[in-house]
Amino acid sequence: MGMTMAEKILARAGGLDRVHPGQYVTARVDRMMSHEAFARCAMTLKAMGVDRLHDPDRLVVVLDHWFPAPTVRMADAHCLIRRMAEHFGVRHFPGYAGICHQVMVEGGYVLPGELVLGTDSHTTTYGAFGAAGTGIGQTEMTYVLALGELWMQVPHTICFHLAGHSTPGLMAKDIILYMAGRFGTEVAQYRAMEFTGPVAARLSLAGRMTLSNMGVELGAKFAFFQADERTAAYLRARTGEAVFPFGPDPDAVYEATHTVDVTGLEPMVACPHNPGNVRPVSKVGDVPVAQAFLGSCTNGRLEDLAVAAQILKGRCVHPKTRLLVTPASHEVMVEATRAGHVQILLEAGAHITPAGCGPCPGGHMGLLGAGESCISSTNRNFVGRMGSENASVYLGSPATVAASAIEGRIADPRKYWADTTV
Repeated sequence: MGMTMAEKILARAGGLDRVHPGQYVTARVDRMMSHEAFARCAMTLKAMGVDRLHDPDRLVVVLDHWFPAPTVRMADAHCLIRRMAEHFGVRHFPGYAGICHQVMVEGGYVLPGELVLGTDSHTTTYGAFGAAGTGIGQTEMTYVLALGELWMQVPHTICFHLAGHSTPGLMAKDIILYMAGRFGTEVAQYRAMEFTGPVAARLSLAGRMTLSNMGVELGAKFAFFQADERTAAYLRARTGEAVFPFGPDPDAVYEATHTVDVTGLEPMVACPHNPGNVRPVSKVGDVPVAQAFLGSCTNGRLEDLAVAAQILKGRCVHPKTRLLVTPASHEVMVEATRAGHVQILLEAGAHITPAGCGPCPGGHMGLLGAGESCISSTNRNFVGRMGSENASVYLGSPATVAASAIEGRIADPRKYWADTTV
């Protein structure tokens, strides 16, 4: 009997020949990632008298949630983090390169078959590259930084077989929103997900990152795609190392298998205040939007900006709507500028912000006022997520965000965009 991707990775990390769902293992962590939470972790270690990390070269620190620093308190926290990183000998400190998950991939810090833990719930993003990525809290991360390992329970795995053919204008975000609406936000609670099938194989790496990223919105511990030759080639170019495909055993056993046929699927929108409150865009109704946001670790990549630029070229943002565009990384910003996407977005009336998390976590930049609605390419639309508790956040694809920015209300992007990305 073979093993799933989660089982193979946790068996190796635990120094075991094989594992089974429900088993507890003490797993060696291949890579750790921390954003601003590193301040608390480092200070806790210091308070406990721990003056060294188990392996500082396994840690990557990225400052993204509060960049640029919106308050003196946060500016001081960034100063503290820089000092602590130097004190503990952290060499991998991209600093302000963009959103942690995008930076981790661009920097070649994520490899197929590895166990990667981060102080952010959307660490599941790394499953797009065949890695077991999952988020942990500051207390757990402090433990891992000191000892290099963490006990974990081996999860059951659910297989989601993506089949069919997409219609023009459909994006990866629409698929995962459809799944959240169809299966609910707890279908994979403390389980691993594996995305398989012809649609999964056709998806771009950026599209796979979108699905793995929002796997946690369905409750997933891990959210995997098989690391195919495209994945390996991308990472070889980033690392200069030998990288090989990785996937489940052919006879792996799954707790359940669900087929998701995307044929005829229309763009989807998650309505307030839950990512699982999903409707086809044609059923949303007349919803004016004061803000449209394109960005985040879900949809701030180059192909997302390219799609928005394609839709907005020669058009203008509605005068009652503000369009904020936040590239997922500085590299994305440079590439989008070189490709001409940034100029098109600016000429259409968009406001381009520094690379980072931007309005998504609700800390600063682009907050919503009471009574305002926003169409956003982010992953969560909880009450108060992007500002006032009396504001409403709707989730959609980059194409839906761009179309809605033009019309000043939630709009179907298919009338503007004839190409397909899936």
